[in-house]
Amino acid sequence: MRNKRITRWLAVGGFALLLTAPVTARADYLEDAGMGTVTVLANAVYIPVKLTYAVLGGVTGSFAYLLTGANYQVAERIWTPSLGGNYVLSPDHLRGHQAIYFSGPTTP
Repeated sequence: MRNKRITRWLAVGGFALLLTAPVTARADYLEDAGMGTVTVLANAVYIPVKLTYAVLGGVTGSFAYLLTGANYQVAERIWTPSLGGNYVLSPDHLRGHQAIYFSGPTTP
C-alpha cells in the first residue's frame, strides 16, 4: 500500500515538472513551411533534369566504353561527372548553407 502511494506521488510530481518546464515557441513556423514548399517545387524541376543528365551520361559513357575498345578511363571521365553530384535538393542547399553539385568531380 505504501509503495503504491509513493509511486503515485512520484508520478504526479514528474507530471507536474513536465508541465512547468519552459517550452520555446517557434516563431519561424511560416518560414519553415515556406522553405519546405520552395524545396518541393525546386525538386520537382531539379530531379527530372538531374536524372535525365545522369541517364544520358550513363548511356554516353557506355557507348564511349564500347567504341574505345573497353577503355574504362574514357568512360569514367563521362560517368563520374554525369552520375555524381546531388540528386535531391534540401532546404540547406536553397539557403546557401550547402553547395549544390549538379555534376560530380572531374578528374584532370
